[in-house]
Amino acid sequence: MSWMRLLRTAAAPATGGLVLAALAGAGAAGAAVGLMAVSAWLISRAALHPPVLHLMVAIVAVRAFGLSRGVLRYAERLAGHDAALRVLGRLRARVFTHLAELAPAGLTGYRRADLAQRLSADVDAVLDMLTRVLLPYAVAAIVGAGSVVLVGAYSAAAGLALAAGLLLVGVLVPVLQSRAARLADGRRAPLRAELATGTADLLHGLPDLLAYGATGDRLARLAGVDARLRRAEQRSSAMAGLAAAVTALATGICVLVGLAAGAVAVRSGTLHGELLAVVVLTPLAVFETAAGLPAAAQHFAAGRASMRRLADVLSAAPPVIASATPVDVPDGPHTLRLEAVEAAWTPGRPVLHGIDLELAPGDRVALTGPSGSGKSTVAALLVRFLDPTAGRVTLDGIDVRRIAPGRLRQIVGYLPEDAYLFDSTIAANLRIARPDATDDQLRGALAEARLLDWVDTLPDGLETLVGEHGRELSGGQRRRLALARALLADFRVLILDEPTEHLDDATARALLDDLLAAAGDRTVLVISHRTDVAARVDRCIDLSRRAVAAPAAL
Repeated sequence: MSWMRLLRTAAAPATGGLVLAALAGAGAAGAAVGLMAVSAWLISRAALHPPVLHLMVAIVAVRAFGLSRGVLRYAERLAGHDAALRVLGRLRARVFTHLAELAPAGLTGYRRADLAQRLSADVDAVLDMLTRVLLPYAVAAIVGAGSVVLVGAYSAAAGLALAAGLLLVGVLVPVLQSRAARLADGRRAPLRAELATGTADLLHGLPDLLAYGATGDRLARLAGVDARLRRAEQRSSAMAGLAAAVTALATGICVLVGLAAGAVAVRSGTLHGELLAVVVLTPLAVFETAAGLPAAAQHFAAGRASMRRLADVLSAAPPVIASATPVDVPDGPHTLRLEAVEAAWTPGRPVLHGIDLELAPGDRVALTGPSGSGKSTVAALLVRFLDPTAGRVTLDGIDVRRIAPGRLRQIVGYLPEDAYLFDSTIAANLRIARPDATDDQLRGALAEARLLDWVDTLPDGLETLVGEHGRELSGGQRRRLALARALLADFRVLILDEPTEHLDDATARALLDDLLAAAGDRTVLVISHRTDVAARVDRCIDLSRRAVAAPAAL
């Protein structure tokens, strides 16, 4: 997807509002030009002391132009920003929805802070493209053409000079400015993303960086990125200043040409004296409208870079495609199978080769193996975060690719090693699984996860804040809270990925016993690198050997 196609499709639903804004803006700018022209004629004519009735039409026109200018300017702002903000909301929702379709397998090539930058600042660039680029150019084109015709009707030379000045300010200066500042403006969006990513890494990894004395190196890298961004901003500002100077120069030249050509026309008798002020002063109002075009060109260069980054995300193909005619899955009990499955997160780099696995109703199965053996990939396949490159995954004999992903994930729940806890309350984190859950239901899930007694000791109980990433809780408490959330969702198949990671042996054994007990009659797949998990499950599968052993033999 090109950035132009993205902008066109994003703005299409708001075309009516944008056209209305352009017409209102042209009307407001036209009123400003009319106010200047009529005022100039009125002052010149009044200096000749004609009967006052001869001035009444001009006086009424001045009042009309003065009032309509403010009203139309307000209408332009109202219609333009309403349309642009509607586009902004729809586009942000579209980008977020696509990111949800890509996650997690399709986002492996992106950094979190960079994605946040694309979802916020880069989407905001669409607002600039519509209100600071398209609308100003549309208004300037309409008003500029009309003004050239008006001035040219009185003096051909002045009209040609005005046309040349408008082309210089509206076309030539932006083109030269764009070429000179392309590197600066085109790099600002990526540099901002790089700075945001580096800052997020620094903040999240600060304890480790301090422990290893590596903060200086990271700060130096950030300072380098900031220096490049500052230079790009300075080049952009310098070009903006140069454009303003050229605009002022063009305005002055047009006024002088109009004065000289008009004076000649007055002396020759081809132009009435009171119209000379119209020829001379009208360009001032016209260039007030055109003065923003060089800045619009800079917004265009920066916005185009942001739009390209959005188009890059929206062009990424989702790793999982929902079936157009999904098959309904009846209520359980459910059986999950992997049949000769091969899978890869990156094309050409397979992780699993010919894996077979069956999870019958009520099974307790452990999946072990060293890091990189594909344990988490199996979990991703079972919840369909990823599709196999060969073989198939079935639920009750139905290929999961024929089942709606949402329906599959109502049955199969995945509790990852780093289950995310939001910087909110215990109750709010639990209600992610069931928004309408009552306090009694929340307490029941906490009791199953062996966490209720602790919660009851807290002064705020369910309303206790857990902190960012759950930092106010211990590692075991975070895992139990995440388990309570999974139990509240009532998944019939529960996948626990490294549930005892970073815990000592005694705590790990106690936590795993509690997790399996809380799962009740659910089917449970435990993914772990610990070999002692085999004693607590029905069977253990070692991916490094592809061997299945009963607990009594281990």
